[in-house]
Amino acid sequence: MGRPGGVADFDGMERLNRLEPGMAIPYGGDRVTRVPSELAAAFAPGDRLVVVQDTGQMLHIPGDVWDTATTAVGAAHRAFLQMGAIDQTDINAFYTGFVARMEDDGIFDAVAEANAADVTAARAAKRSTTRLVLDQGMRADMVEALRIWRDLALGSDTVASVEHPGWRVELRRAGLGVVGFVFEGRPNVFADATGVLRSGNTAVLRIGSAALGTARAIMRHALQPALVEAGLPAGAVSLVDSPSRAAGWAMFSDPRLGLAVARGSGPAVRQLGSVARQTGIPVSLHGTGGAWIVASTNADPAAVEAAVFHSLDRKVCNTLNTLAVVTGGDPAILRGGLHGLERAAARRGTNPKLHVAGEIDLPEMWLREGSISRAEGKVVEPLAEPIERDRLGEEWEWEDSPEMTLTIVDSIEEAVAAFNEQSPRFVASLISSDPGEHEAFYAAIDAPFVGNGFTRWVDGQYALQRPELGLSNWQFGRLFGRGGILSGDGIFTIRTQVAQDDPEIGR
Repeated sequence: MGRPGGVADFDGMERLNRLEPGMAIPYGGDRVTRVPSELAAAFAPGDRLVVVQDTGQMLHIPGDVWDTATTAVGAAHRAFLQMGAIDQTDINAFYTGFVARMEDDGIFDAVAEANAADVTAARAAKRSTTRLVLDQGMRADMVEALRIWRDLALGSDTVASVEHPGWRVELRRAGLGVVGFVFEGRPNVFADATGVLRSGNTAVLRIGSAALGTARAIMRHALQPALVEAGLPAGAVSLVDSPSRAAGWAMFSDPRLGLAVARGSGPAVRQLGSVARQTGIPVSLHGTGGAWIVASTNADPAAVEAAVFHSLDRKVCNTLNTLAVVTGGDPAILRGGLHGLERAAARRGTNPKLHVAGEIDLPEMWLREGSISRAEGKVVEPLAEPIERDRLGEEWEWEDSPEMTLTIVDSIEEAVAAFNEQSPRFVASLISSDPGEHEAFYAAIDAPFVGNGFTRWVDGQYALQRPELGLSNWQFGRLFGRGGILSGDGIFTIRTQVAQDDPEIGR
């Protein structure tokens, strides 16, 4: 027997097979955390413990969950090793088959039935369903995404060539490897994620427990049959079939991943990113959002109202979160922003919710209580509530009642400084009729996505006709070598191949 909790394995390495209450676990190089009694009691031989080196969080991965996740990654890895011999016409056939099945009403009815069960269970558990419902609109978007991948021509895989006397060097695009996706209840990601096949990769997916039934149905009735029919390796798109959140930790602890992509809520995404990074896996994180609109003194009130209204149609990462109005302009500018919020709520048949940072003279209608639609149901609360100015970047996760923060600033520069300091540095729009203000705004704002109107344009499929795997903010730094939209055809590495015509070349 080795140290407490360990046992010598056949390979000479000591394996953790139990935890003891109060056991010291070092992390971060100079810190220690202690095992709580609940974790010690739950831990069994074959389980895994991942300690997040940033925070000291101890993540318990049961052995069966570990096996489920690593089996799925293994299937995707074996498939990747076969992708080099797969012709683009076979990949085209897969997308064609997937489209045909998603358009088949009989097949879609089976998927929709599973989704309805997921939605019912989520509502009973008082969970949000805004991203979970697979309606006809989402179905159409998935079909469109698959058609885009089917019709996309990547062209030659040679990106550069250097000629030498008697020999040449070519830089050629190649698949990166297994792309691991962890995402919450978003069935449409299945169509987006298959885009990695186009650039020679494979995918392994873990979806939140709320949407697992929908995921199983998509795999069983549409995706897997399309893979088989096209002759692609069976594991080219694999599902981690586990409702446990620990399955995501296990997946992102597997070094066979070439890239880890996480989409969902901010804290969960940050945690997953830490797990992947300490495993040595590159990460692409898409969690925290919350767009900002700045209304200049030169803004057209109608343009402000329209931008707010069209930025609040539903809650996703690029939804308007904070409106900053520069003082000294037409009072109608502020009223336009409020009217936009009111119209967005009326469109959904609900009341709006406003968070006010600073002293703002609001119209009478905001000085009352009303019914606000939350994930747990309707609650009565003030329509407008004060918040401190250091909470301007707090993201409001609303269900049916559109929700935003309103603040007054002395200048565009003050709004930009607040955005750069407090926001996740994601999406920013300036409403102004002054071209000079737009130039200065673009130069100063620290965001990958900048506009002059509504914020919901930030979407790979909508804006660039490239189904997105996710959108990156700059909360954790700017990205190297690519933009903030991650798409399937943008995941590749470069191989170098030499062609020697003269056998006598030497150094």
